Amino acid sequence: MPERYVPKEAITHGDGGTAALAMAEAETLEGGRNGRGGSPRDKPRSLWGDAWRDLRRNPVFLVSALIILFLVVIAIWPQLIADGNPYRADLAKAQEGSAPGHPFGFDTQGRDVYTRTVYGARASITVGICATAGAALLGSVLGGLAGFFGGWWDALLSRVADIFFGIPVLLGGLVFLSVVTSKTVWPVVGFIVLLGWPQIARIARGSVVTAKQNDYVQAARALGASSGRLLLRHIAPNAVAPVIVVATIALGTYISLEATLSYLGAGLKPPTVSWGIDISTASTYIRNAPHMLLYPAGALSITVLAFIMLGDAVRDALDPKLR
Repeated sequence: MPERYVPKEAITHGDGGTAALAMAEAETLEGGRNGRGGSPRDKPRSLWGDAWRDLRRNPVFLVSALIILFLVVIAIWPQLIADGNPYRADLAKAQEGSAPGHPFGFDTQGRDVYTRTVYGARASITVGICATAGAALLGSVLGGLAGFFGGWWDALLSRVADIFFGIPVLLGGLVFLSVVTSKTVWPVVGFIVLLGWPQIARIARGSVVTAKQNDYVQAARALGASSGRLLLRHIAPNAVAPVIVVATIALGTYISLEATLSYLGAGLKPPTVSWGIDISTASTYIRNAPHMLLYPAGALSITVLAFIMLGDAVRDALDPKLR
């Protein structure tokens, strides 16, 4: 019978050799994860790593991300693809169709529709991103605190959120923005944040309530972790995924809401260049000059669709139940 190798630790330490061998095995595995040995398959996989891997393979995400990246670039530097002036008017060309150098034609004041469509992306993207960031931040903080502490704070937040949910969005926008004289995008952003945070707060609250019941949170609490550490280190990273999904989808909704309010005359106001303003102006002349309505409305539809597609792709990647 061949001799069996007995580790030195087992001979030296007797019964304690088993523990020593276990520690040595743990060090070997740890060394493999840190690049000192083993294979890449030994590396732990996280939710975000799996989500990014799935997103890179999803054509819906790639197409929508490219469209959004293009829109963001032209919103920051519209002169890259439109060298004209969106305010320059030539009444002699009013309502004319496409011409050399002016592929989208002219509006009722002889302004280039192509240039105004490109410059209109700035207001819509600014409102969408700023409103989404504000609503997500405010809703996440309030909803996270309510879900973590519960009690009277949770009850108070729920009742306040119910009040805001009861306000009709369009009617509230018409009333709120009709008394604002500012011609910038910030009153519209503030209104959307005011009515948008309750939805994010409810999602954040539910995620925090679910996450704080996990075993690792209970273990950290038993070890004496403070409330701040529990919330920031253990709960928030595992509860933020649903908030990101809802906020991404809501961004497209906020852009369409801004265009709707501008169309009704309560949102952005001239001289701001906005798709909603141009659609409102063109709706009266849709029979004689349909090109005035077609291009800004098409740009708005593509933008909203791109953000909704992006939100759907992110949702599919971050929800393990859908895999």
